[in-house]
Amino acid sequence: MLEALIARAPLGLSDLATELKIPKSSLYRVCAVLLERGWLLRNSDGRYVLGIRAFGLTAQSAEYPIVRAFRGIAADLLTRHNETVCVAVLDSDESTFIAIEETTHPVRLVTHVGSRTPAFASASGRVILADRSPGVVTAQFAGRQLVTPTGRRLRDVNELLEILRQVRSAGYAENRDETAVGLHAISVPVRNAGGSVLAALTMCVPTSRITPARRQALIADLMEAGSRFSESVAPLAAWNATRAGAAELVAPAEPS
Repeated sequence: MLEALIARAPLGLSDLATELKIPKSSLYRVCAVLLERGWLLRNSDGRYVLGIRAFGLTAQSAEYPIVRAFRGIAADLLTRHNETVCVAVLDSDESTFIAIEETTHPVRLVTHVGSRTPAFASASGRVILADRSPGVVTAQFAGRQLVTPTGRRLRDVNELLEILRQVRSAGYAENRDETAVGLHAISVPVRNAGGSVLAALTMCVPTSRITPARRQALIADLMEAGSRFSESVAPLAAWNATRAGAAELVAPAEPS
């Protein structure tokens, strides 16, 4: 199924059933599982496309609407600041880069499309988690050891909830030396017309190039860019459902 979608997405259930020679009722159940696990998404017309977990398997990934919109936004930020710009979405409890435009500076974050970091630790993940209710976040992270990639240990889920409260209040997230030593990351939310956070627009800057004045300029320009980005992707559905909620993407009744 994934090979068929890599070659010819988007495809409807009937198209897939014909292509794979599998009964629609059986194929529907397979699609439901793949939707829940993030391998598939459904367009507004009901046809299937590759989901977040399959991102990068096909050249079509670069043509996803959110990635096309990102290119123009990133070009403007690069012109102003010449720092790496990324867009990330959530895959369960990880923040995943789906597009990157790199700085020309030799000293920079070395990363790639598909790179993952713990959502609770990264600026991009925190921006998206901040859009969720405290109850949902608590259910996802309570009782777990919350240790960032650089070894910072959060006290418990209550510390994470307080961080997310501050993110919601400020309208952006930032961290320093939490996902990589020497990295200062700043992220803003990208929202659709319904106000749901689709993704995080992030700038990754070596701490050696951050000053108080430059930090303020980066935040201001990133927030403005996030607003423009949100306007350009307003019609899109939310990408970042929790595991439990992902099944809502599936139609409620099987086709006859």
